[in-house]
Amino acid sequence: MTDKKIDNETTAAKGKVGVYICYCGGNISDHVDVEKVRESMEKIPGVQVARTDMFMCSDPGQEMIMKDLQSGTVDRIVVASCAPSLHETTFRSAISRAGANPYIYEHANIREQVSWVHHGDQATDKAIRLVAAATAKAEGLKPLEPIRMEARQHVTVIGGGIAGLRAAKDLADCGVAVALIEKSPFLGGQLAQLERLAPTGDPVADLITELAGQVLDDPNITVHICSLVETFDGYVGNFTLGVKKRPPEIDREKLASLNPSDRTYGEFIPFTGVFPESIPARAEEFTIETGVVVLATGFKSYTPRRGEYGYAEFPEVITLPELIRSMAENKSAGKFLEVNGQRIRSMTMIHCVGSRQIPGIHPEDESGNFNEYCSRTCCSATLDAAGTIRQSYPETRVFELYRDIRTYGRGQEELYEQAAKNKVVFLRFEADESPEVVPSDDSDGFPLRVKVKDVLTFGEEVEVPVDLVVLATGMEPNNVSELVDMMKLPVGPDRFLLEVHPKLRPVELPVGGIMLAGTCQAPMDAGEACSAAAAAAVKAAALLGRGYVELDPFVAEVDLEKCRGSGACVEACLNEGALNLVEMQVDGEKVQRAQVTSALCLGCGACVAVCSENAIDINGWTLKQYEAMVDMIVADEETV
Repeated sequence: MTDKKIDNETTAAKGKVGVYICYCGGNISDHVDVEKVRESMEKIPGVQVARTDMFMCSDPGQEMIMKDLQSGTVDRIVVASCAPSLHETTFRSAISRAGANPYIYEHANIREQVSWVHHGDQATDKAIRLVAAATAKAEGLKPLEPIRMEARQHVTVIGGGIAGLRAAKDLADCGVAVALIEKSPFLGGQLAQLERLAPTGDPVADLITELAGQVLDDPNITVHICSLVETFDGYVGNFTLGVKKRPPEIDREKLASLNPSDRTYGEFIPFTGVFPESIPARAEEFTIETGVVVLATGFKSYTPRRGEYGYAEFPEVITLPELIRSMAENKSAGKFLEVNGQRIRSMTMIHCVGSRQIPGIHPEDESGNFNEYCSRTCCSATLDAAGTIRQSYPETRVFELYRDIRTYGRGQEELYEQAAKNKVVFLRFEADESPEVVPSDDSDGFPLRVKVKDVLTFGEEVEVPVDLVVLATGMEPNNVSELVDMMKLPVGPDRFLLEVHPKLRPVELPVGGIMLAGTCQAPMDAGEACSAAAAAAVKAAALLGRGYVELDPFVAEVDLEKCRGSGACVEACLNEGALNLVEMQVDGEKVQRAQVTSALCLGCGACVAVCSENAIDINGWTLKQYEAMVDMIVADEETV
């Protein structure tokens, strides 16, 4: 790519600025005198109009901006509202619809940076200075053109669980070639660890077998099992992934014990998944060139620490996934549930194990983490299991111990009602008074007793003799730290991957061209995971559908007349490959000059800071624009 000379005269050209200030329904105006801000902006030279609206992002607010642009009243726009991550795209789109260049726009955040942290006159004064600074920058903005790059018509899906399978199939149906990478020898993920779905009762084997079969039969999809992404390079539309396929280690004995008939793809192996192809005999490395990456790396079930409610200390304490598997593999015809060959006369099920943890009450894990979030699916799964036990084994008494019961979603509240009708006994405890599991004195033949202070009976201490304790464990994100480091992905405080915005861009990451699908993002049930995967597939297909992608032009630009080829900018660059020294002819002499690869440039400005010749700048964020903003911020009160 070639660099153009920076046109400082054009950059410095003064525009006709329109300032549009949002009340944000009180979010801003409860603490900022919005009309006073407007009056101050009207006094600034170069500001043609200053207007306010209750919701500037609404259709009437956008139309106000568009009308001023189309009439020629303004040719630069400043919007003062909430964070630009929410509505920057909204306002740029409105400017484009008005027939103007979308990059003649500047945003002032006076909600998060002002009204949410300041009050009274202090808030209004700060808002005035921030909006005035944005106005000073907007005067010097120049129209820019997005960077257009060819895009490979290919998507790589990482993860072969239900979300990964759904995303791969939906993409293939859109005519996009797909590579599906799964680290284990099986397809189906955590969903394969269940027998059926609640509350519908649909057999998991049927769901996974059908979807996996469709994926494996589709000529547009290439499935790679026992594979891991080892390297990652490139940018949206043009990624290169280095993949290593290796023979399985942990599952070698399990695989060797399978019958030959089980190795036909589409055959579901209970609590394992679909086995799609022969076992890799040796390690193999290959690369995949792709346009978009969809992350469907899934979750793992929380493993209680030793001693948590007696787990790993008493054999009678198991997790809900272990109970589900035991019930599926050992169906008895009697009136009592049997687990590990033992007749269960009485059992307790404890909710929120590994979820909704509270610092100071619950101990942190080895890494210092707390799972403060609700895992969302545990309550329904526990109620479904309890109801099934009471219906199938009526002589087994079931006690559910809970802090709160959350059965969201269609048909799930009915699970609670059905469990109550089936005489499941509910005992509620406070977070700081968790149940205690202790060994029994064996006088009544029960190995354990569970002690709990029941809120429903005003704190009465109840002691339940039991044969079995079941812990309803929550969800934790799989460890994808290597992908996080390679791809520079944002991770939330809950350690799940963090989307750009939960409402406006719910399946996109800040790294262009990387999408989220399913429970790598948050706890979800199977239906929600499939919906998220479908959304990611649609986003990916739309992104690649034109055959090219457009990137924002906020990248470094080199003035070749000033550049002396010292290489300081290359050393300071934070993204390898974005800046390089190239050889070229200047006045008949071979010299080295800095050259920007725009698609890789982060627009961070690290190169600008180290250039002694001032030969490099950032489009849309030039030094002159920064200086204008600073001058306006420090201006005396009569000016602002």
